Amino acid sequence: MKKVTLIHFSPTGGTRKAGLLLARGFGVEVEEVDLTRREGQNISFGPEDVVILAGPVYGGRMPGTMMERLSRLTGNDALAIPTAVYGNRAWEDGLVELADGAKARGFRILAGAALVAQHSIVPALAAGRPDQADEEELSGFAKAILAQLANGGGTAEVPGDRPYREWKGMAAVPAAAKEKCTNCGLCVSRCPVGAIPAQRPDTTEERCIRCMRCVSLCPVHARALPAAVQAGTEAHLEPFRTVRGANQLFL
Repeated sequence: MKKVTLIHFSPTGGTRKAGLLLARGFGVEVEEVDLTRREGQNISFGPEDVVILAGPVYGGRMPGTMMERLSRLTGNDALAIPTAVYGNRAWEDGLVELADGAKARGFRILAGAALVAQHSIVPALAAGRPDQADEEELSGFAKAILAQLANGGGTAEVPGDRPYREWKGMAAVPAAAKEKCTNCGLCVSRCPVGAIPAQRPDTTEERCIRCMRCVSLCPVHARALPAAVQAGTEAHLEPFRTVRGANQLFL
């Protein structure tokens, strides 16, 4: 193995961070492909390639936008490691949905992982993760995958239900306080789905996928969910604040 390709959909950075820790555990060059970019080119792989497909879990599922953008990829029997990244609550059907999507694009499933990263809406959940302990665990997992490859490889099955759980989404979308917004345009250019109009950057259109990128990158902290929605989400997730969610690794 000369390199690993990390393909990620990571609006707030946690999924990319977790995927990179796994990828770097292989001790080879890491090439990245960012599926949050609205523009993108088609990429073909081959049987000699190893690809980590990393996506965030939203309500127990993969983001629909990410699954659509997998159409840019052609596996041609490349080996894939689907990696669902969750914010300390649960990953439910996200991993099996991602694995199924990879198979549909011609990848073979070498291994799978459900990894913990800091929650995108309630940062107090899994704060600072992935951390040093996660890095050590993922380094060991990468070594186990390499050992399996050295012994002739194999294919893995990952858990989850089919049909997948219903995606219910979130009723509210982030918006900016007009008195704070400086019209810098950063949220406009970086929104994965183009849901923030250039002429009205303090607003958000309905096609928003609630990924929280605009909230996380606003330099003046102008963007947020409505206060009542934020408070309700925090209350709902309160039981998970003191729990250290476990990484789940599948070979």
